Amino acid sequence: MTTRKHPGLVAAVAYDGLCLFEFGVAAELFGLARPELGEPWYEFAAVGIEKRGFRSLGGVTIHAAKGLALLERAGTIVLPGWKDPGERPPARFLRALIAAHARGARLMSICSGAFILGYAGLLDGRRATTHWRYTERFRSLFPKVELIPEVLYVDEGQIITSAGSAAGIDAGLHLIRRDFGAAVANRVARRLVVTPHREGGQKQFIPSAIGEQGGSRFEPLMEWARERLAEPISVRRLADRAAMSERNFLRRFREVTGATPKAWLLHERIVRAQELIETTAEPIDRIAERCGFAAPETFRLAFRNRVGLAPARYRRQFRTDGH
Repeated sequence: MTTRKHPGLVAAVAYDGLCLFEFGVAAELFGLARPELGEPWYEFAAVGIEKRGFRSLGGVTIHAAKGLALLERAGTIVLPGWKDPGERPPARFLRALIAAHARGARLMSICSGAFILGYAGLLDGRRATTHWRYTERFRSLFPKVELIPEVLYVDEGQIITSAGSAAGIDAGLHLIRRDFGAAVANRVARRLVVTPHREGGQKQFIPSAIGEQGGSRFEPLMEWARERLAEPISVRRLADRAAMSERNFLRRFREVTGATPKAWLLHERIVRAQELIETTAEPIDRIAERCGFAAPETFRLAFRNRVGLAPARYRRQFRTDGH
């Protein structure tokens, strides 16, 4: 088994008017001890931008034991929303974030937390996202940022921005996946009872008529497909299984998931491959076959394009089967 280095300190920022759900997401993902994983887990701390207690939404008062000085050693800084997108954060706070970024710390924003990064100038020339209701305001304040509307999260390497509150869970699991691999991230997701992996490019919201009817209708189909990833699965086969015309199925599936059936299947096959590479000693070519790729070369190219590493290198980095 690969011995991993400690993933470092995650500092979640607290402020007056704190978005409590978003802060709770950070605490649950990075602050909860997980001895069952057998991995060195994150150190976690709440950092107050001022030296006093903070009122959160709902009338709860929070006291952050640590101040901005702790950001000097944080490996990851989480910005759980911001109280007013039109209010510029304190200059001392912004300077601390700029200094942390300059020394290599990762920054992750949830929902309106992207405005903090915008005010710090750290998103200029980068892609980013925020909650869909803030789109126009964000664009007017930060015209140098390439805003990607509607997506769940955007990973720019050192900076990750996410959309509405629950999208912070997706972005956090994505970060855990970067640090520990798919198998660990999936175990964390199961403990949270959430979907193990929603890609950042999925839509933030679903039209209500589709969400109420289509979502529940397609979930059994998706599970059926996940159980048969080794088989050829055409759009025609999926449409027949859903008892829909191919044209209507394509339209409805994209509305529900934000992806075409082909793109969704590729995503599911890569996720399955990640798990098999991490947790088994099977040859890469055999894993490609089990995940439904017609040729090992096709698999290697698709895996590298999606994950950023070749399958063999990914195995060396995230191997967990003890071999």
